[in-house]
Amino acid sequence: MTDGAPRLLYLNRRDIAAVGGDQSDLYVAALADGLVQHADGKTMQPLKPYLRASGNHIADRIIAMPAHVGDPGMSGLKWIGSKHDNPDRAGVERASAIIVLNDPSTNYPVALLEGSLISAWRTAAVSALAARHLARDGFTDVALIGCGVIGSTQLTALLQQFNHIATVHLFDIRPEAAEKLATTVDAEHAVDAIVEDSAENAVRAGDLVVPCTLTDKPYIHSDWLKPGSLLCNVSIMDIHKDVVLTADKVVVDDWEQSNREKKIINQLVLEGVFSRDQLHAELGEILAGRRAGRETDDEIIVLNPMGMAVEDIACAAEIYRRALEHQVGTWLDLY
Repeated sequence: MTDGAPRLLYLNRRDIAAVGGDQSDLYVAALADGLVQHADGKTMQPLKPYLRASGNHIADRIIAMPAHVGDPGMSGLKWIGSKHDNPDRAGVERASAIIVLNDPSTNYPVALLEGSLISAWRTAAVSALAARHLARDGFTDVALIGCGVIGSTQLTALLQQFNHIATVHLFDIRPEAAEKLATTVDAEHAVDAIVEDSAENAVRAGDLVVPCTLTDKPYIHSDWLKPGSLLCNVSIMDIHKDVVLTADKVVVDDWEQSNREKKIINQLVLEGVFSRDQLHAELGEILAGRRAGRETDDEIIVLNPMGMAVEDIACAAEIYRRALEHQVGTWLDLY
């Protein structure tokens, strides 16, 4: 507020990039803190509702994701919409989002941020944090299934965070998407980019496997995963149930969020073959040092990250702090 007049700071995608919001370091640091606070019970996060007013595809929805992080911290909401055919039908990205931040001392809104860039990078940073603790030391091969915005951001974050990656194995049902990403990787990173002719070939080659698709039908089988691999199940529905049931460790970002909406883990719970007791840990518990990460080189570990509002608000709060510090953005009067 200025002179008692409420106002908020608007940050578009260019503003967010200007304070480091187009690189992985900001998100990895903010998420490490936010996930530990979540493990310590210093967050509030109601279950997110899904609004499905039109379309029958799994990716046709708008999701409201509220959370509070820290003490006094920051409150906020991500409102993220998606239509699977937006790129072909409307010529725009599949997903769009805004994030509203509220000052918990008044509950007034203090910032409005373009959210899709934040959403893509925080999702990628979760995988990078997981790889620090759950991937085999010195892993060299990354398999990426799905080479769109989320997939390419995942890969960029991993390449920024781990200089020992030597080869990336790419597959997309649209070969041109994999070829385009391979060309970008070849031009910008000192790694080999191989376009595989099947998801199976990519997965079998990966020490770290990252599916980023829009599928609602599982296709990854447990015997595709080589000993010592980590599977970051970003798009949730890609794995057959045997992947979860035969993994040495299953980790989630949040149990309550994962055990809903009839996703893979929820299906297994409803069938009576998986439970909270069989879960190894939430990721924040591992980051806080309360549960072990990887313990042997041959463990197969599955991370099932549903995506949490806590993650979005923790990252958006850091971007807002930096924007204030560097005087970036546009002030909007509420009245």
